[in-house]
Amino acid sequence: MSGENLKFTPVVIIGAGRSGTNVLRDMLTRMPGFATWNCDEINPIWRHGNLSWPDDEIPVQAATPRVRRYIRGAFQRIWSQEGQPRFVVEKTCANSLRVPFVDTVLPEAKYLYIVRSGIDVVASARKRWQGDLEIPGLPYFAAKARYTPLSDLPIYAWSFIRSRLGLMLGKNKRLSVWGPRFAGMSEMGESPLEEICARQWSACINSADEAFARIASERVMTLRYEDLTANPTAVLTEILGFLEAETDAATISKSADLVHSTSVGKGRALLEELPLSTLGILKAPLAAHGYED
Repeated sequence: MSGENLKFTPVVIIGAGRSGTNVLRDMLTRMPGFATWNCDEINPIWRHGNLSWPDDEIPVQAATPRVRRYIRGAFQRIWSQEGQPRFVVEKTCANSLRVPFVDTVLPEAKYLYIVRSGIDVVASARKRWQGDLEIPGLPYFAAKARYTPLSDLPIYAWSFIRSRLGLMLGKNKRLSVWGPRFAGMSEMGESPLEEICARQWSACINSADEAFARIASERVMTLRYEDLTANPTAVLTEILGFLEAETDAATISKSADLVHSTSVGKGRALLEELPLSTLGILKAPLAAHGYED
């Protein structure tokens, strides 16, 4: 293992985009003893040294000693800057496509694997691809740039602008790239957006399922977004038990107040629009996690 032993526990949230990863991170980091980066995701940190890899499915062999040292150093720095908390929480949706790589870098990590119905995810992700829920560009990029290696910054700046340029100029109806990039996504440019979203969600779920089947069960807690939104206090209490962390009931209740269930089931209206081929993409991972559709 490259780098010194960590004096804290990394808590890595794994989930497809639009699956509740943000709210789960925010709930945890509201409580004492938990900290994270002051930005949405840190994909530039995870990809440093592997920028030439064509998608986010970075293999284990790419976790070289230099790469491991760099990423672990980033965790060490945020731990030090945030007052040396017991837990450092990390949430990057693209990690759902490369769990073995992540685990090679952070073998002491504990994982929170959050799954949401693919029907709802497709409906929500479609809006993000179309820019309807887009975070304001400059603040978003500025926050992410703070944790981007300087040598990589020009590449990310151009990628960010290019993916949104057609949308901003009114030439395109959707972003050229959004969310975790699964193998083959770049060749789906002319495919229906719903199919791209379905394949994106399925790729994330299938990859994470396969990886977690090989990781010790005591290091992984799987939860469903629908359960979290239905009873956030109970689920958060269960998460704290899994992490062997303790806090008072008032603090748990305050953190749980972040969660709302208004988004559950909104994708049902999309069912009538989806062709059978797209529904077929969703079928197996939906069934694997107990969803009827």
